[in-house]
Order: sequence, then C-alpha cells, then structure tokens
Amino acid sequence: FDFAQVTSHLHTLLGLFGHQLHPDILTPPHTPTAIVMNKVNHDGIIALEQPFVKVPFEQLKKTFRTSQKYYEKELAHLGSSLGDLVAKTNADKVTPEEASKSIEAMLADVKAEETLFTTRSKIRLDHLNELTTITTVDSPEFKRWNRVRLDRVLVDYLLRRGFTETAGKVATEAGIEQMVDVELFAQASRVEEALQRHSCSECLQWCSDNKSNLRKMKSTLEFNLRLQEYIELVRARRMTEAIAYVRKHLTSWAETHLREIQQAMGLMAFPPETQCAPYKKLYDSNRWHTLILQFRTDNFALCSLPSQPLLSITLQAGLSALKTPQCLHPEQRNIHCPVCAADTLGVLAEKLPLSHHVNSTIVCRISGAIMNWDNPPMALENGQVYSFNVSLAMERGIDHSNPPHYHASFYSFK
Repeated sequence: FDFAQVTSHLHTLLGLFGHQLHPDILTPPHTPTAIVMNKVNHDGIIALEQPFVKVPFEQLKKTFRTSQKYYEKELAHLGSSLGDLVAKTNADKVTPEEASKSIEAMLADVKAEETLFTTRSKIRLDHLNELTTITTVDSPEFKRWNRVRLDRVLVDYLLRRGFTETAGKVATEAGIEQMVDVELFAQASRVEEALQRHSCSECLQWCSDNKSNLRKMKSTLEFNLRLQEYIELVRARRMTEAIAYVRKHLTSWAETHLREIQQAMGLMAFPPETQCAPYKKLYDSNRWHTLILQFRTDNFALCSLPSQPLLSITLQAGLSALKTPQCLHPEQRNIHCPVCAADTLGVLAEKLPLSHHVNSTIVCRISGAIMNWDNPPMALENGQVYSFNVSLAMERGIDHSNPPHYHASFYSFK
C-alpha cells in the first residue's frame, strides 16, 4: 500500500481531535460557523494527553518512595548496629572518605533520576502549553504541533509492540526523546522476555519494587507468580522443595487465596500429563502467557497508561467519526475517505459504529469535494447529481466521467 497515503490519513484522523466540530458542514467558509469549525478543540486534545504528563510524574513519585524506603532502612540499621559497623569498618579498613564517597554516589544517582523526571515533566507541560497559543487548525503552528504529536503516538505504538530499538531511533531522529518513555517500556520488555523464558525472578523483583501500589490495586500478580514457581517445582517432581516453597511464600496468601492454595497442594498427586481438568489447567503452559498479560495490565495501571495504544484510540475515534453507511458499499466509496480505503484503514473500521450526523454532507465522488454554497449540487436530466464546478467543466467539454484517480460517473451522499 501507499505509505505516504496512510501517513496522510493518520494526519487527517489525528486532526479531527483538533477541530471544534459543528454539524452544519454545508455552511460557507466565510461565515462565523465555519470559523468555529476551524477552532482548536483544546479540551478534546488534552483529554487524550493525560498519560503524556502523568507517566513522568508517577516515575518521580516511585523514585521518591524508593529513596525514602532505602534511607529509612539504612538509618534504622545504622542506629541498631552502630557498634558492629564501627568494628567492621576497622576490620575491613574502610576509611571515612571511602564511605562518604559511596553515600555521595548513591545520592548522585537519586538526584540524577529526580532531575531527569522533573525535566521531562517540564518539557511535556511546555509542549502542551504551546497548544493554548494556537487558535486555528489551519495555522502552521498547529500543523507543526500535530506533527510532533503524531511522532509521539507512533513511538508509543512501536514501544507497545516490542520494537524498542526502532522506537528509540524514531524518537531520536524526531528530537522527542524526553516526550516518550523508552526506558519504561524497555524495562517492561525485559520482564516479559524473562516470563517467556519461564523465569519469574525479574517480575517478582518488579513486584517487590512496587509492592505498596500493587497492594492498593489489590493485584494478584505476585501470588500468581509464586503459584507458578510452585507448579514448576511440582512439574519437575521436586516435592520436598515444593512443600518448603509453599510454607515460605504461599501460606501468607491463605486469607485471600485459600481455595487456590488447596487445589495447588493437590497437584502433587497428579503427574504433568494428567487429563484431570482442574490440574491439567494448572500444568498448562499457557499460564505463562496469562502472566505476561497480567504484568502488562498492572504495569500500565501503575504508570497511568491506557490499556490500548494512543494510536488505536485515536484511529478508532477518528474512523468512527467519518464512517457512514456508504462506506460499506465498494461502488459508493469516496476517494478522500480513509474509511473507504479497503486495503488500509478501512480494515480497522469494519467493526466500528457509524458516525452520528444531524445533517448530511454531500460529497462529489468524482472530484472528492464537498458540495456547499460555493459549489452547490446540480441535478441534471439524467437523474444524477453533480457539483456546480464539475457541471461547468462538463459543459465546457472537459471529460469528468472517467477520471484517472477514481472510476465513477455519479455522486453519493456522505
């Protein structure tokens, strides 16, 4: 398919969120209503940009909590074992200067993280603040701003699909490194890759780092990871280790997951090749894929990210706003309608609802232009409706019956 055409359609669909839509599409462009149509819909755009601002804020909060937890732990340890620390320092010959440098290095790392997320938040807020100075969607400033927005949306989509390296290169070339969260998705990708290798260690460490927030969300991810590690021990018929693992890691979950634990204990009586439905399900290797999906869902929730890529959300809303009953009939397609492009975006629009139009918009299927007061529809004796400009051209002998860009000889209502 034509990549340039698809990119053009993406600009069109993203631009729909920048318009202040008005039902009277037939209003001449010089009227006040048309001016309203060209106004930037700031509220509509900002509504989709909440994760854009909240992600670095949530990361900054996480850094603060981690640092605070570390400091409290170290201070408590220092206060309770100061004598041992002095003795150990003398025994290991650790000088006060070396200890001071170690602490300063740790503080520098924390400060660097805080500076990174603070700077990133400021850059993103400044980017959104630019929108408040833009009044019309036809202005060069809005086109430039919307281009940056499209780059952000595409990078977000690539990151969610696992193309981390490609996303990083696109972000670098577009100069939007501080506007995307490559590191966040790279970390998530490492956890998911470990789960694909049937290893829970990385994901359990992630659960430990986010323990308080996961508890507030009432997440069951950590329990399911512990249960899976127990299942793998039973699968390997390492029964003694499995029993010890249950006592150490699963008994604390008995209050909320007693039934699952009881069923899991019965798993030791069945071999991995069992056909008994409840235990066959526990041995099923698809549980690893379920863990990946649960981690992804919890990670997005912790970072205030939507479950779907912003590209999908924007495309679905934009395509639904353009979709009409005529789009479903190949012989009535419009050359400028992305929904009518059956080989590209039309596939995404198949299951979307139709748009709600108070007034119909009459579109010329030969020229693709909207018929309005400046280009009114003309009904001829052959029963067909033509726009004034095309009718005038036909009267002058210009053939519009079989244009090179679209094979049609009549118009449709859209």
